[in-house]
Amino acid sequence: MRVLVSIKHVPDVMSERRIENGRLVRGEDDTLNELDENAIEAAVAAVEELGGEVIAVTMGPEDAEDSAMLALQKGADRAIVVTDDRLAGSDAIGTAQVLAAVSRKLAQEEPIDLFITGMASLDGMTSMVPAAVAAGLGWPYISLASELSIEEGAVQAVRHADGFTDTLRCALPAVVSVTDQVNEPRFPNFKDMRAARKKPLDVWSLDDIEDVADPDAMVIGKQGAGTMVLEASEQSERAAGEVVSGVGGGLKLAEYIEKVLK
Repeated sequence: MRVLVSIKHVPDVMSERRIENGRLVRGEDDTLNELDENAIEAAVAAVEELGGEVIAVTMGPEDAEDSAMLALQKGADRAIVVTDDRLAGSDAIGTAQVLAAVSRKLAQEEPIDLFITGMASLDGMTSMVPAAVAAGLGWPYISLASELSIEEGAVQAVRHADGFTDTLRCALPAVVSVTDQVNEPRFPNFKDMRAARKKPLDVWSLDDIEDVADPDAMVIGKQGAGTMVLEASEQSERAAGEVVSGVGGGLKLAEYIEKVLK
């Protein structure tokens, strides 16, 4: 079993974020996307049960190596960081094209059986990348798995959405996104951290995947993105509400509603 797990280096959700020129400033207090920890755990658990290899892959700036190292500490056997100035500003489709190309590149060594991702990245929250990767690879896709079981040649998932519980099964290779309900991610100990330093962590550029993807035909970078940020600003902190006590509260509420509806 050879499992590829996608991770992302994102701004810490608890950090103070800054917007410059309509874009989120990165590289100041970035960390591993929290929802990707469940994807790593799912991949590692599958390989522990069935044998094989877990490869963590991320596309991002050079400091994304920090998140790749954390994936290694959490049990991945190998990590790849794709970083290239030509990728700056890529949207979900461009990111998916690169990840699909990495999968095809790795499949030249040995077939990839499963591509696992988290349910979303906490910076963009589009949840579009997994489906776009599956489309690029021509693989079946199961989204938002809250339970996951893998056996020889097939993957089965249970997902809960809109009041329904679905049990889905498809043949491998496949792409699966998992929710934060699928497992409890492990916390690396000192032994895991020390072992991670000896694991392969490779840094690739677009040139390293050009034999499986034509960079000129990919919609990568700001110029290839299908969306454009026209304006971005920080949301002001919520002001304290007005408290009306005693007689007249209903009238005040009616006046407020009337003002809002105008």
